[in-house]
Amino acid sequence: MDWKNLGLIKMLLIGLFLCLCSIAAAEKHHAKTHTFKTIPVTDNLWMLQGKGGNIAILTGEQGILMVDDDYKVMSDALKKQIQHYGGLDKLTYIINTHWHGDHTEGNLSLGNHAQIIAHDSVRSRLLSSQEIKLFNMVSEPYPEEALPNVTYLQAMKLYMNGEEVSIVHYPGGHTDGDSIVFFKQANVVHMGDHHFSGFFPFVDIEHGGNVLTMAANVKLILAIIDEQTKVIPGHGPLSTKADLQDFYDMLLGTSAEVQKMSEQGLTLKQIQEKGLSDRWQSWTDGFLSTDVWIGILYGSLQKK
Repeated sequence: MDWKNLGLIKMLLIGLFLCLCSIAAAEKHHAKTHTFKTIPVTDNLWMLQGKGGNIAILTGEQGILMVDDDYKVMSDALKKQIQHYGGLDKLTYIINTHWHGDHTEGNLSLGNHAQIIAHDSVRSRLLSSQEIKLFNMVSEPYPEEALPNVTYLQAMKLYMNGEEVSIVHYPGGHTDGDSIVFFKQANVVHMGDHHFSGFFPFVDIEHGGNVLTMAANVKLILAIIDEQTKVIPGHGPLSTKADLQDFYDMLLGTSAEVQKMSEQGLTLKQIQEKGLSDRWQSWTDGFLSTDVWIGILYGSLQKK
């Protein structure tokens, strides 16, 4: 038996297995689906999970308010889902928590049916071509009907269906244009991509994001919500304040580990080879590897 060739075959099989595991993990959180899972949050507030970011829908006699609208490929399914809440004629507002396509491409199909609300910088980003190198993704400029036509600088409020909806800019966390949406009467907060529940988040350093600022923003939100608050993350399951606290602790803990190794003179490659402590192993159950997360942490620390 050619033991050298047998060893090579074994290494190739292990590599294939690891590759398939990585793909499976990514598909778990960006599923190849054209349907939505519906999770009731309150009597008139729902969370929808499709292919991209989590959607919130507020329903009532004054119409439908929607937070984020998934990828373009999900628009037909989303329109069908909206029929359960009164149909497109009832769609009044769409809030974009930030500019990424997994939260805004639905604008292309739904923009003619509703006012689109976002932070000023989201409109600016969507007016021009954008690139996320990590995912080899290029976003072309959106047409006028798909752009936010109501923008704000720091905060704004909407009152509808018996709810006070506060839209607040928390800058420099996930991107430069992040909005957090608070539903006061329901005691619900939609975090946008300031919360990936249970796994390492993507932080868009190239477009104004930073892990340390994200942690600081999450700390501010933890201070104003309570144990009964229902937390809708940008990605992952419907969550609680405790889940958001765990996410905050992970942001700080992993940042501290990478900073310590950096201060010891280790390069990014050496830090990636050494890895993080076993404490964070469960957070790898997402679409980012530990190496990629370390790269984001290292980049954030360098920017700061």
